[in-house]
Amino acid sequence: MAKFKSLSEAVSENLRDGDTVAFEGFTHLIPHAAAHEAIRQGRKDLTLIRMTPDIIYDQMIGMGLAKKVVFSYAGNPGVGLLRRMRDAIENGWPRSIETVEHSHAAMANAYEAGAAGLPCAVFRGYRGAGLKEVNPDIRSITCPYTGEELATVPAHRPDVAFVHAQKASKRGDVLVEGIIGVQKEAVLAAKRAVVTVEEIVEDFDDLHPNLCVLPHWTITAIAHVPGGAHPSYTHGYYDRDNAAYLEWDKVSADRELFTAWMQKNVIEAAPEAFAERVKGL
Repeated sequence: MAKFKSLSEAVSENLRDGDTVAFEGFTHLIPHAAAHEAIRQGRKDLTLIRMTPDIIYDQMIGMGLAKKVVFSYAGNPGVGLLRRMRDAIENGWPRSIETVEHSHAAMANAYEAGAAGLPCAVFRGYRGAGLKEVNPDIRSITCPYTGEELATVPAHRPDVAFVHAQKASKRGDVLVEGIIGVQKEAVLAAKRAVVTVEEIVEDFDDLHPNLCVLPHWTITAIAHVPGGAHPSYTHGYYDRDNAAYLEWDKVSADRELFTAWMQKNVIEAAPEAFAERVKGL
């Protein structure tokens, strides 16, 4: 059942060293504030799962939190490389990381399987693809009904999933609008789920019924963090901060500049800073 917590409490009580964790949000609703709190708390040896490791995982990798990353695309959206991730892979700075690469379809199906309590996902995919030659987790089975060869991957079952959303009701139900991605599946697949939200409302009684609502019994903790998806966007609240993504490409290119930026904008910053950053967007 969902409990309302401060962001610091929500992270410290649910994310532990060595956990397998998903910080999910596709294009928007990326839970940057939650990931920054994990960085401030110095979590380590994490296995990070994410459809598209973008700058938030670049930051976590660069700060040494990750030992392994399971992903389907790694890049700064619309800009280019994840330079801290590349430095860790190629040079072991600040530590070496293991990578497990999948397709988007495989990642989505793996979350779906995890949400359903299944051990693996079965789907059409990877035909003629070279990725399965370097990823032993990609296997195949023969359909017992049609004889068709189908791809399989292990289900995603994170210890904890973090997502950002628009609203939470006082009962602890969570409303997600806009591009949903795999947030619902990540929450249902995880042992624990932490949600940051833009606002807390009395209830959802006056909203139209065609919504994605995560019921309170699927959520472990909720933290009120306005602006918590910045620099990604939250549909209905603020736009994507494109300038921040461009800036990150320069910041992340240099280890010393990266370290100084993280110290100022993450380690020494409070969750309340996110609300200030989205003003005017």
